[in-house]
Amino acid sequence: MAQAYSPGLTVTDSIVLRKERILPLKGKVLVKKGDKVKADDFVAETLLPGKVIPFNLANKLGVDPKFMKDYIKVKEGDILKKGMMMAETKGFFGMFKNIVKSPIEGEIESISNLTGQLLLREPKIPVQVKAFIDGIVVEVVKDEGVIIENKSAYVQGIFGLGGETNGEIKVIVDSNEEIVDLKNIDDSCKDKVIVCGAMVPLAAIHKAQQVGVAGIISGGIDDQDLKKLLGYN
Repeated sequence: MAQAYSPGLTVTDSIVLRKERILPLKGKVLVKKGDKVKADDFVAETLLPGKVIPFNLANKLGVDPKFMKDYIKVKEGDILKKGMMMAETKGFFGMFKNIVKSPIEGEIESISNLTGQLLLREPKIPVQVKAFIDGIVVEVVKDEGVIIENKSAYVQGIFGLGGETNGEIKVIVDSNEEIVDLKNIDDSCKDKVIVCGAMVPLAAIHKAQQVGVAGIISGGIDDQDLKKLLGYN
């Protein structure tokens, strides 16, 4: 039976931990040096560019791109509302007009009178970074984030599944050689990060999900259980 283990990692009941919390792009830092923060506090935020959508306006109007400028009602940088009119042909005697409306909410990135194509950008995406640990802000990285320090119990893993999570650590085994017993995963584990000893079987993971455990730390997992959990090899 193939198994995944993580030897040589740190397990200690007391360590001074420093955690960098950095934005993917420059933005705004919400705390200052010396501030006390909780794990769920937001410490920095920024706006990521929205998705770019090519839109062939000349084709939608049914005109040659070089004539598109005679019908377009918007310009680069304009803010769009979904359904807002972007262009309109004159039609015949005021009839049979062709009106093209914006397919999205966002803004106009660029307009090409050579190709008749517009690049539309969807609204910016807000991104906020949490502290992730309780502690004190010991350093502020201007426009990027912070470094937080605390004194913690620390159990280190080599890889993880899922996104970031946090919670109180709860050890539910008596030894690091023990395989967790399902009966030890109960309602007292809800919102906790549980430490499961040498191995965590798939049944234990499923029960932890049912109980509402925030996270699991274990010395190993059977590779077949990992494949079943992920749904692929």
